Amino acid sequence: MTFTLATWNINSVRLREPIVLKLLREEFPDVLCLQECKSPVEKIPTEAFSALGYSHMIARGQKGYNGVAILSKLPIEDIGNKDFANLGQARHVAGRLANGVIIQNFYVPAGGDVPDRKQNEKFGQKLDYLSEMRDWFTETSPKRSILVGDLNIAPGDDDVWNHKQLQKVVSHTPIEVTKLEETQDAGCWVDITRKDIPEGQLFSWWSYRARDWDIADKGRRLDHVWATSDIASAGHSSRVLRAARGWEKPSDHAPVFATFDL
Repeated sequence: MTFTLATWNINSVRLREPIVLKLLREEFPDVLCLQECKSPVEKIPTEAFSALGYSHMIARGQKGYNGVAILSKLPIEDIGNKDFANLGQARHVAGRLANGVIIQNFYVPAGGDVPDRKQNEKFGQKLDYLSEMRDWFTETSPKRSILVGDLNIAPGDDDVWNHKQLQKVVSHTPIEVTKLEETQDAGCWVDITRKDIPEGQLFSWWSYRARDWDIADKGRRLDHVWATSDIASAGHSSRVLRAARGWEKPSDHAPVFATFDL
């Protein structure tokens, strides 16, 4: 079975329903994982998605904040979620496709502005969240799994517009990068995007604060597609749909795609 998957921090699924529909019509991924839906599950506009063939959805939501959803043309079974770091927030949901492949959709906390857990509680929560992800993967040894989402960390030198300038900026600090590497290693996850596109700068997020984000191009690769090592060789055709950052009333993130032959 071949299927294409996309992950996108949509920054309000109701506000940005038109561009979600545009993506589904023009790119037609088999599975679309959304983060930062900012909506209770019952208010996600499923009718319009279903009309385009996305009749399956599993989601966790909350009013105004966070929220994750998996929209699928393919049957998908809800297999639960975990509340990492006991934040009480809708940041994770998992589903199983008919072929047994598990999709984990994550929205890791951004971590605030100050990279010091003593000065900034949110940064500490982010580190704790990643630690609990790591420990969970160590305990469960995931297999035949794909992990996607806004992990809010740009790990590599070429995953940010300027490595030297951003080493003290939340999302690219050494402690965050190390935490993400530990989490990745614990589950034997392979970064599919960088497997396919190993060289060159690659971004999926550009700040709303930039007057002209496209020309300035001060981006970061915060959105990820990973697969466990047993199926990583089946992943290919990775890409970032950069153009979506320029659509009307855009998210500050662009969708990231990969195709799997499983």
